[in-house]
Amino acid sequence: MKIVKKIAFIVLATVSTLPVSGQDLLARQAPIDRKMKAVDSVALQHIIYTENYDSPAEDLYEDWNNKYAHRETALPDSFRISLKDFCMPTDSRLITSNFGARWGRQHKGLDIKVYIGDTIRAAFSGKVRVVRYEGRGYGKYVVIRHYNGLETIYGHMSKQLVTEDQEVRAGDPIGLGGNTGRSTGSHLHFETRLCGVALNPALMFDFRNQDVVDDYYLFRKSSYQRESTVATRLRGVSGGSITTDGEDVELATAAPAANYAQESRFHKVKKGETIYSIAKRRGTTVDAIMKLNHLKRNTKLKVGQILKYN
Repeated sequence: MKIVKKIAFIVLATVSTLPVSGQDLLARQAPIDRKMKAVDSVALQHIIYTENYDSPAEDLYEDWNNKYAHRETALPDSFRISLKDFCMPTDSRLITSNFGARWGRQHKGLDIKVYIGDTIRAAFSGKVRVVRYEGRGYGKYVVIRHYNGLETIYGHMSKQLVTEDQEVRAGDPIGLGGNTGRSTGSHLHFETRLCGVALNPALMFDFRNQDVVDDYYLFRKSSYQRESTVATRLRGVSGGSITTDGEDVELATAAPAANYAQESRFHKVKKGETIYSIAKRRGTTVDAIMKLNHLKRNTKLKVGQILKYN
């Protein structure tokens, strides 16, 4: 107690010996510091709000639910998915099973050879939606909803390193390789989904070269299945014999940026919304939304309907 009193006395004496101008400076600086903290806080909140508001995932998905791995909803006619700031889920280059038909059923992802204990990483930044165990399926798995609109699933892991509702950055460790669930050997089952619909990861990821195919992938509802076949030939298990035409190869390999002069944005209709309220929120006009989506004046919007607004 004596030591504390002594320190307090020394501090008080030191401050009292400061020149008057020095004490005035401290007095003037205190409210400035408080204002700067307030400004920093406001700026930070604005940045967070802007990032969340501009996140494509916000408009593509109706809810946030930790109870299911995936649930298919309406797909947009086209959607540009940013592949920037990515991380390969594993540094393994060996694909052991392709996306598509397998053993009389559809295989919804890629199987990548990993060993028990290998680090599995988040492919993009986002928020962990599911961390669960499914004995007759994924085993120990993680689902992440990413800001670019995709959801990725990582299955058969030996251990999960994240929790539900946790924010993650691209490259953060999320689990360890394993052989849990319906699996015949240690590997990573990796899925990429848009609105719950499984897309071939080979459309976006090149595991052999440990890279993505481009800065963006332009999803087209009318052609993504044909593109998937070509992507498997180009970046899947080698040795396949797939016949394609020049147009399909061009679709699968073309730079998405060349197809869109301006990035299209979409809005998913929520209960109670009208074209007017959507136009006001998105900073556009009713006429523009109607023209972009080929709507008529008397068209009734449906909950879950996806509208292009620029």
